[in-house]
Amino acid sequence: MNILNADPSRLRILAALLAMPEDDALEALRDMQQQAPWLEFCLAEIEQLPLDHWQAEHTRLFVSAYPKVPCPPYESAYRHGTMGGAGAVDLSDLYRRAGLRATDMPPDYLGTMLECAAYLMEQGLDELLGELADEHFGLWVHRFAGDLQEASELRLYRELGGQIGNLLPEPANRE
Repeated sequence: MNILNADPSRLRILAALLAMPEDDALEALRDMQQQAPWLEFCLAEIEQLPLDHWQAEHTRLFVSAYPKVPCPPYESAYRHGTMGGAGAVDLSDLYRRAGLRATDMPPDYLGTMLECAAYLMEQGLDELLGELADEHFGLWVHRFAGDLQEASELRLYRELGGQIGNLLPEPANRE
């Protein structure tokens, strides 16, 4: 699988799974399974858990953990060790050139980037999609995906890491 020829709906599912699970998250996961059969066994596990356990794992992995968040879903955190690095500025410019703007989340949030990639595919903006893949996704997503597979206590997030990691070919050298 390559992000340059992925199904936009697949990218949107991956983006949605990065969001904090809310009250309707289990039903949304069931709906997603129709397009993402790999969620079947994840769903079986999640159905056995109280929502607050799922939310706690999401928070631990992506938002807040001591001594550090194991899988911050932000390019700048991986590439620069801090939030709001140069990658976020570059992504804002890429979004502007595509006629988009990140409003609710930082531009380098992985969910935003996946949504952008889906949009670029649908609009046939292949040059911008290639730039997003090569100059952004390709520089950190494999590390994020590996960290997620290793750190998660829930199958859902381990599988999500595998799915995200498969979006790009393994890099020859890492930044």
